[in-house]
Amino acid sequence: MPIVVSGIRSTGNLHLGNYFGAVKNFIKMQEDHQTFFFIADFHSLTTHPTPSDLHTNVKQVLAEYLACGIDPEKSTIFIQSDVPEILELYLLLNMNAYLGELERTTSFKDKARQQPENVNAGLLTYPVLMAADILIHKANLVPVGKDQEQNLEMARTFARRFNRMYNVETFPIPQAYIFEGKDMVKIPGLDGSGKMGKSEGNAISLAESPASIRKKVMRAVTDAGPTEMHQTKPEVIQNLFTLMEVVSAPDVVSHFDNAYIDCSIRYGDMKKQLAEDIINFTNPIRARIEEIAKDNAYLSKVAKNGAEKARESASKTLEEVRKIIGFRRFY
Repeated sequence: MPIVVSGIRSTGNLHLGNYFGAVKNFIKMQEDHQTFFFIADFHSLTTHPTPSDLHTNVKQVLAEYLACGIDPEKSTIFIQSDVPEILELYLLLNMNAYLGELERTTSFKDKARQQPENVNAGLLTYPVLMAADILIHKANLVPVGKDQEQNLEMARTFARRFNRMYNVETFPIPQAYIFEGKDMVKIPGLDGSGKMGKSEGNAISLAESPASIRKKVMRAVTDAGPTEMHQTKPEVIQNLFTLMEVVSAPDVVSHFDNAYIDCSIRYGDMKKQLAEDIINFTNPIRARIEEIAKDNAYLSKVAKNGAEKARESASKTLEEVRKIIGFRRFY
Protein backbone atom coordinates (compact mmCIF):
# COMPACT_ATOMS: atom_id res chain seq x y z
CA MET A 1 0.00 0.00 0.00
CA PRO A 2 1.55 3.36 -1.02
CA ILE A 3 2.25 5.77 1.84
CA VAL A 4 0.99 9.30 1.25
CA VAL A 5 2.04 12.34 3.28
CA SER A 6 0.43 15.74 2.84
CA GLY A 7 0.65 18.93 4.85
CA ILE A 8 -2.35 21.06 5.73
CA ARG A 9 -2.00 24.79 6.23
CA SER A 10 -2.67 25.95 9.79
CA THR A 11 -3.91 29.48 9.21
CA GLY A 12 -7.31 30.71 8.09
CA ASN A 13 -10.38 28.79 7.02
CA LEU A 14 -10.91 26.22 4.32
CA HIS A 15 -12.63 27.72 1.31
CA LEU A 16 -14.39 26.35 -1.75
CA GLY A 17 -11.12 26.32 -3.69
CA ASN A 18 -9.46 24.10 -1.07
CA TYR A 19 -12.45 21.80 -0.94
CA PHE A 20 -12.80 21.16 -4.67
CA GLY A 21 -9.04 21.20 -5.15
CA ALA A 22 -7.28 19.06 -2.56
CA VAL A 23 -9.72 18.01 0.15
CA LYS A 24 -12.06 15.92 -2.00
CA ASN A 25 -9.02 14.07 -3.30
CA PHE A 26 -7.67 13.53 0.22
CA ILE A 27 -10.96 11.87 1.10
CA LYS A 28 -10.61 9.51 -1.88
CA MET A 29 -6.97 8.74 -1.14
CA GLN A 30 -7.63 7.51 2.39
CA GLU A 31 -9.67 4.63 0.94
CA ASP A 32 -6.77 3.09 -0.99
CA HIS A 33 -3.59 4.42 0.63
CA GLN A 34 -1.92 4.65 4.01
CA THR A 35 -2.34 8.38 4.51
CA PHE A 36 -0.70 10.88 6.87
CA PHE A 37 -2.25 14.35 6.96
CA PHE A 38 -0.63 16.88 9.26
CA ILE A 39 -1.50 20.42 10.26
CA ALA A 40 1.68 22.38 9.57
CA ASP A 41 1.85 24.71 12.56
CA PHE A 42 5.68 24.85 12.55
CA HIS A 43 5.67 25.80 8.88
CA SER A 44 3.25 28.65 9.52
CA LEU A 45 5.81 30.42 11.70
CA THR A 46 8.03 31.11 8.69
CA THR A 47 5.54 33.74 7.52
CA HIS A 48 3.59 34.36 10.74
CA PRO A 49 6.27 34.31 13.49
CA THR A 50 4.00 35.92 16.10
CA PRO A 51 0.54 34.37 15.55
CA SER A 52 -2.24 35.97 17.57
CA ASP A 53 -3.86 32.66 18.50
CA LEU A 54 -2.09 29.67 16.97
CA HIS A 55 -3.96 27.12 19.07
CA THR A 56 -7.38 28.37 17.98
CA ASN A 57 -6.28 28.43 14.34
CA VAL A 58 -5.09 24.84 14.55
CA LYS A 59 -8.30 23.77 16.29
CA GLN A 60 -10.41 25.39 13.57
CA VAL A 61 -8.47 23.78 10.75
CA LEU A 62 -8.65 20.36 12.43
CA ALA A 63 -12.42 20.71 12.84
CA GLU A 64 -12.82 21.76 9.22
CA TYR A 65 -10.90 18.83 7.75
CA LEU A 66 -12.77 16.37 9.94
CA ALA A 67 -16.08 17.97 8.92
CA CYS A 68 -15.18 17.62 5.24
CA GLY A 69 -14.57 13.89 5.54
CA ILE A 70 -11.01 13.14 6.65
CA ASP A 71 -11.60 10.02 8.74
CA PRO A 72 -9.20 9.54 11.68
CA GLU A 73 -10.04 5.82 11.64
CA LYS A 74 -8.78 5.53 8.05
CA SER A 75 -6.06 8.20 8.03
CA THR A 76 -3.48 9.47 10.45
CA ILE A 77 -4.29 13.13 10.99
CA PHE A 78 -1.99 14.92 13.42
CA ILE A 79 -0.51 18.25 14.41
CA GLN A 80 3.07 18.75 13.28
CA SER A 81 4.28 20.12 16.62
CA ASP A 82 3.01 16.99 18.41
CA VAL A 83 5.68 14.89 16.68
CA PRO A 84 9.15 16.01 17.88
CA GLU A 85 10.84 13.34 15.77
CA ILE A 86 10.16 15.56 12.74
CA LEU A 87 12.33 18.30 14.20
CA GLU A 88 15.24 15.96 14.94
CA LEU A 89 15.20 14.64 11.38
CA TYR A 90 14.94 18.25 10.18
CA LEU A 91 18.11 19.05 12.13
CA LEU A 92 19.97 16.02 10.77
CA LEU A 93 18.93 16.77 7.16
CA ASN A 94 20.03 20.39 7.61
CA MET A 95 23.58 19.17 8.18
CA ASN A 96 23.65 17.98 4.57
CA ALA A 97 21.66 20.81 3.00
CA TYR A 98 23.73 23.52 1.34
CA LEU A 99 23.24 27.27 1.47
CA GLY A 100 23.45 27.76 -2.29
CA GLU A 101 20.76 25.25 -3.15
CA LEU A 102 18.42 26.62 -0.47
CA GLU A 103 18.89 30.22 -1.61
CA ARG A 104 18.05 29.24 -5.18
CA THR A 105 14.61 27.81 -4.37
CA THR A 106 11.78 29.78 -5.91
CA SER A 107 9.68 29.72 -2.74
CA PHE A 108 12.50 31.30 -0.72
CA LYS A 109 13.17 34.02 -3.29
CA ASP A 110 9.46 34.82 -3.60
CA LYS A 111 8.89 35.00 0.15
CA ALA A 112 12.06 37.05 0.67
CA ARG A 113 10.69 39.60 -1.79
CA GLN A 114 7.26 39.57 -0.17
CA GLN A 115 8.51 39.92 3.41
CA PRO A 116 11.97 41.59 3.26
CA GLU A 117 11.73 42.47 6.95
CA ASN A 118 11.35 38.80 7.92
CA VAL A 119 13.82 36.71 5.91
CA ASN A 120 14.38 34.19 8.69
CA ALA A 121 16.37 30.95 8.81
CA GLY A 122 13.15 28.93 8.92
CA LEU A 123 12.13 30.49 5.61
CA LEU A 124 15.47 29.52 4.09
CA THR A 125 15.28 25.93 5.36
CA TYR A 126 11.55 25.49 4.64
CA PRO A 127 12.32 22.78 2.02
CA VAL A 128 14.33 20.83 4.61
CA LEU A 129 11.45 20.81 7.09
CA MET A 130 9.11 19.78 4.28
CA ALA A 131 11.52 16.96 3.44
CA ALA A 132 11.54 15.85 7.09
CA ASP A 133 7.72 15.82 7.10
CA ILE A 134 7.79 13.48 4.12
CA LEU A 135 10.78 11.28 4.83
CA ILE A 136 9.96 10.66 8.51
CA HIS A 137 7.14 8.37 7.32
CA LYS A 138 9.06 7.04 4.28
CA ALA A 139 6.34 8.36 1.99
CA ASN A 140 6.02 7.13 -1.57
CA LEU A 141 3.59 9.82 -2.73
CA VAL A 142 3.09 13.49 -1.89
CA PRO A 143 0.15 15.52 -3.21
CA VAL A 144 1.59 18.85 -4.35
CA GLY A 145 0.49 21.88 -6.28
CA LYS A 146 2.64 23.51 -8.93
CA ASP A 147 4.02 25.96 -6.36
CA GLN A 148 5.42 23.11 -4.23
CA GLU A 149 6.92 20.91 -6.95
CA GLN A 150 10.41 22.38 -6.50
CA ASN A 151 10.29 21.82 -2.74
CA LEU A 152 9.32 18.18 -3.33
CA GLU A 153 12.25 17.87 -5.71
CA MET A 154 14.44 19.12 -2.88
CA ALA A 155 13.03 16.38 -0.64
CA ARG A 156 13.93 13.86 -3.33
CA THR A 157 17.44 15.34 -3.44
CA PHE A 158 17.86 15.05 0.33
CA ALA A 159 16.61 11.44 0.30
CA ARG A 160 19.04 10.47 -2.45
CA ARG A 161 21.87 12.34 -0.74
CA PHE A 162 21.35 10.57 2.58
CA ASN A 163 21.13 7.16 0.90
CA ARG A 164 24.28 7.85 -1.12
CA MET A 165 26.34 9.34 1.74
CA TYR A 166 25.70 6.40 4.04
CA ASN A 167 25.45 3.74 1.32
CA VAL A 168 21.94 2.71 2.39
CA GLU A 169 18.46 2.58 0.91
CA THR A 170 16.72 4.02 3.94
CA PHE A 171 14.49 6.52 2.21
CA PRO A 172 12.27 5.80 -0.77
CA ILE A 173 12.36 8.59 -3.35
CA PRO A 174 8.94 10.25 -3.02
CA GLN A 175 6.93 10.92 -6.15
CA ALA A 176 4.56 13.80 -6.79
CA TYR A 177 0.87 12.97 -6.72
CA ILE A 178 -0.56 15.77 -8.84
CA PHE A 179 -4.32 16.07 -9.12
CA GLU A 180 -5.25 16.69 -12.72
CA GLY A 181 -8.22 16.59 -15.05
CA LYS A 182 -11.53 15.68 -13.46
CA ASP A 183 -9.80 15.11 -10.10
CA MET A 184 -8.66 18.72 -9.86
CA VAL A 185 -11.14 21.56 -10.16
CA LYS A 186 -9.63 25.03 -10.15
CA ILE A 187 -12.09 27.29 -8.38
CA PRO A 188 -11.80 30.93 -9.43
CA GLY A 189 -11.98 33.84 -7.04
CA LEU A 190 -14.73 36.42 -6.88
CA ASP A 191 -12.45 39.21 -8.08
CA GLY A 192 -12.70 38.09 -11.69
CA SER A 193 -9.29 36.51 -12.16
CA GLY A 194 -6.97 33.86 -10.81
CA LYS A 195 -7.85 31.14 -8.35
CA MET A 196 -9.72 31.43 -5.09
CA GLY A 197 -7.43 32.13 -2.16
CA LYS A 198 -7.63 33.55 1.34
CA SER A 199 -4.63 35.83 0.92
CA GLU A 200 -6.11 37.24 -2.30
CA GLY A 201 -9.29 38.22 -0.46
CA ASN A 202 -11.49 36.58 -3.10
CA ALA A 203 -12.58 33.43 -1.28
CA ILE A 204 -15.73 32.00 0.27
CA SER A 205 -14.94 29.87 3.31
CA LEU A 206 -16.82 26.68 4.15
CA ALA A 207 -17.66 28.14 7.57
CA GLU A 208 -18.92 31.46 6.20
CA SER A 209 -22.35 32.75 7.20
CA PRO A 210 -25.16 32.96 4.60
CA ALA A 211 -25.30 36.75 4.98
CA SER A 212 -21.57 37.08 4.25
CA ILE A 213 -21.81 34.72 1.26
CA ARG A 214 -24.66 36.75 -0.25
CA LYS A 215 -22.75 39.99 0.25
CA LYS A 216 -19.56 38.65 -1.32
CA VAL A 217 -21.25 37.06 -4.32
CA MET A 218 -23.32 40.15 -5.10
CA ARG A 219 -20.06 42.15 -5.19
CA ALA A 220 -18.39 39.69 -7.59
CA VAL A 221 -16.82 41.31 -10.64
CA THR A 222 -18.86 41.27 -13.88
CA ASP A 223 -18.97 43.25 -17.12
CA ALA A 224 -21.66 45.20 -18.99
CA GLY A 225 -23.14 42.01 -20.45
CA PRO A 226 -23.05 40.33 -23.88
CA THR A 227 -23.80 42.46 -26.90
CA GLU A 228 -23.89 39.73 -29.55
CA MET A 229 -25.50 36.29 -29.75
CA HIS A 230 -23.17 33.38 -28.97
CA GLN A 231 -20.51 35.76 -27.69
CA THR A 232 -17.51 34.16 -25.98
CA LYS A 233 -17.58 34.70 -22.23
CA PRO A 234 -14.74 36.85 -20.86
CA GLU A 235 -12.79 35.47 -17.92
CA VAL A 236 -14.69 37.42 -15.27
CA ILE A 237 -18.00 35.93 -16.44
CA GLN A 238 -16.67 32.44 -17.10
CA ASN A 239 -15.47 32.44 -13.49
CA LEU A 240 -19.04 32.87 -12.25
CA PHE A 241 -20.19 30.02 -14.48
CA THR A 242 -17.34 27.82 -13.23
CA LEU A 243 -18.48 28.43 -9.65
CA MET A 244 -22.05 27.70 -10.62
CA GLU A 245 -21.06 24.43 -12.30
CA VAL A 246 -19.75 23.01 -9.01
CA VAL A 247 -22.59 24.06 -6.70
CA SER A 248 -25.72 24.39 -8.86
CA ALA A 249 -28.01 21.92 -10.59
CA PRO A 250 -27.26 21.32 -14.31
CA ASP A 251 -30.58 22.82 -15.39
CA VAL A 252 -29.75 26.03 -13.48
CA VAL A 253 -26.39 26.30 -15.24
CA SER A 254 -28.07 25.61 -18.57
CA HIS A 255 -30.69 28.30 -17.95
CA PHE A 256 -28.13 31.05 -17.37
CA ASP A 257 -25.87 29.77 -20.13
CA ASN A 258 -28.72 30.04 -22.61
CA ALA A 259 -29.55 33.48 -21.27
CA TYR A 260 -25.97 34.56 -21.92
CA ILE A 261 -26.06 33.12 -25.43
CA ASP A 262 -29.21 35.09 -26.38
CA CYS A 263 -28.08 38.25 -24.52
CA SER A 264 -30.96 38.17 -22.04
CA ILE A 265 -28.89 37.36 -18.96
CA ARG A 266 -29.28 39.50 -15.85
CA TYR A 267 -26.18 39.20 -13.72
CA GLY A 268 -28.05 40.24 -10.60
CA ASP A 269 -30.38 37.26 -10.95
CA MET A 270 -27.46 34.95 -11.64
CA LYS A 271 -25.58 36.16 -8.58
CA LYS A 272 -28.62 35.73 -6.34
CA GLN A 273 -29.06 32.15 -7.58
CA LEU A 274 -25.34 31.42 -7.22
CA ALA A 275 -25.27 32.77 -3.67
CA GLU A 276 -28.21 30.58 -2.60
CA ASP A 277 -26.68 27.52 -4.24
CA ILE A 278 -23.36 28.12 -2.47
CA ILE A 279 -25.23 28.51 0.82
CA ASN A 280 -27.14 25.25 0.23
CA PHE A 281 -23.85 23.50 -0.54
CA THR A 282 -21.93 24.84 2.46
CA ASN A 283 -24.74 24.72 5.06
CA PRO A 284 -24.27 21.06 6.08
CA ILE A 285 -20.49 21.41 6.13
CA ARG A 286 -20.67 24.59 8.22
CA ALA A 287 -23.06 22.92 10.67
CA ARG A 288 -20.70 19.97 10.99
CA ILE A 289 -17.70 22.29 11.53
CA GLU A 290 -19.53 24.12 14.30
CA GLU A 291 -20.58 20.82 15.91
CA ILE A 292 -17.05 19.40 15.87
CA ALA A 293 -15.42 22.66 17.00
CA LYS A 294 -17.57 22.61 20.15
CA ASP A 295 -16.62 19.01 20.97
CA ASN A 296 -13.28 19.54 22.68
CA ALA A 297 -13.20 15.95 23.95
CA TYR A 298 -13.49 14.58 20.41
CA LEU A 299 -10.85 16.96 19.03
CA SER A 300 -8.52 16.05 21.87
CA LYS A 301 -9.02 12.34 21.17
CA VAL A 302 -8.37 12.77 17.45
CA ALA A 303 -5.22 14.85 18.05
CA LYS A 304 -3.89 12.46 20.71
CA ASN A 305 -4.53 9.31 18.67
CA GLY A 306 -3.10 10.95 15.56
CA ALA A 307 0.04 11.98 17.41
CA GLU A 308 0.50 8.48 18.79
CA LYS A 309 0.16 6.86 15.36
CA ALA A 310 2.42 9.44 13.73
CA ARG A 311 5.07 9.10 16.44
CA GLU A 312 5.04 5.31 16.16
CA SER A 313 5.90 5.64 12.47
CA ALA A 314 8.31 8.53 12.97
CA SER A 315 10.26 6.98 15.85
CA LYS A 316 11.06 3.87 13.80
CA THR A 317 12.52 5.99 11.01
CA LEU A 318 14.46 8.23 13.37
CA GLU A 319 15.94 5.32 15.29
CA GLU A 320 17.13 3.82 12.01
CA VAL A 321 18.62 7.15 10.88
CA ARG A 322 20.43 7.71 14.19
CA LYS A 323 22.03 4.25 14.02
CA ILE A 324 23.10 4.79 10.42
CA ILE A 325 24.77 8.12 11.25
CA GLY A 326 26.45 6.61 14.30
CA PHE A 327 24.65 7.96 17.33
CA ARG A 328 24.89 5.54 20.26
CA ARG A 329 23.85 6.04 23.86
CA PHE A 330 26.30 5.25 26.68
CA TYR A 331 23.52 4.22 29.06
